[in-house]
Amino acid sequence: MTAKPPARPRRAPSDAASRAPVKKAPPAKKAPPAKQPRAAKKGTATARTARASEVHARLSVTLESPPCELDFTSPWQLLVATILSAQSTDKMINKVTPGLFARWPSPVALAIASQEEVEVVVKPTGFFRNKAKAIRGAAALIVEQFGGEVPRTVEELTSLPGVARKTANVVLGTAYRIPSGITVDTHAGRVARRLELTEHDDPEKVEADLTALFPRDAWIDTGHRLVLHGRYVCLARKPRCGECPLAELCPSREGEAPALSWTERATRERVKVLARGAVADAP
Repeated sequence: MTAKPPARPRRAPSDAASRAPVKKAPPAKKAPPAKQPRAAKKGTATARTARASEVHARLSVTLESPPCELDFTSPWQLLVATILSAQSTDKMINKVTPGLFARWPSPVALAIASQEEVEVVVKPTGFFRNKAKAIRGAAALIVEQFGGEVPRTVEELTSLPGVARKTANVVLGTAYRIPSGITVDTHAGRVARRLELTEHDDPEKVEADLTALFPRDAWIDTGHRLVLHGRYVCLARKPRCGECPLAELCPSREGEAPALSWTERATRERVKVLARGAVADAP
């Protein structure tokens, strides 16, 4: 047998060859910069509280005893008028309710009235089918569950058809002088936002902000004051900043600083409110 030739010794790899290619690690991602705290808004809690205090002082001078512009002689009449006032005006409701109450003067009378007849009477207020159904339903429950008397708590009032928290606050505060909260309608909400007393649109959230800022014994009148101020001065489209007794306090003020003192402007607003707007606007 022929002997196999000896195997060739393997060459030791050179240093260069022995080095396996090393993959470079991807560069480390930079950590995102830490979020900087937002600068405090001009509507800080401290500024808001101080502004609310001055608003309260000025509006208390402007309207010491602010009126409710719905005409009524009893809690029952105020309840019905407030239900009908949704998506309508107080002026219109005051035209409709005298005939309504002359025909159906009590909850018992309205509860047994026909839907069709009530619809005819409340038609000028708008959404008349729903409103007729609501006031008849509220009348029936008041007779059946509350002995014919308008209840005196938010929980009981809001169990009635057509009654939400705003209506309950109006009835309790105006008819019974029970401070259940601050009435927030479109006017009051607009004024509160322009004064930066709230950032909310939802009426109940606006109310929560306002009740935290104003003293409880002023809740009833504060609601009326904000509503009336929004109705006659702080208008939605063209606010009358030059006539406003709150102009110096308002972050949303438009135009130049008013020429008259705030007390003179307060007097003009009071005259306009008590006349229900039936006075000439200031030049």
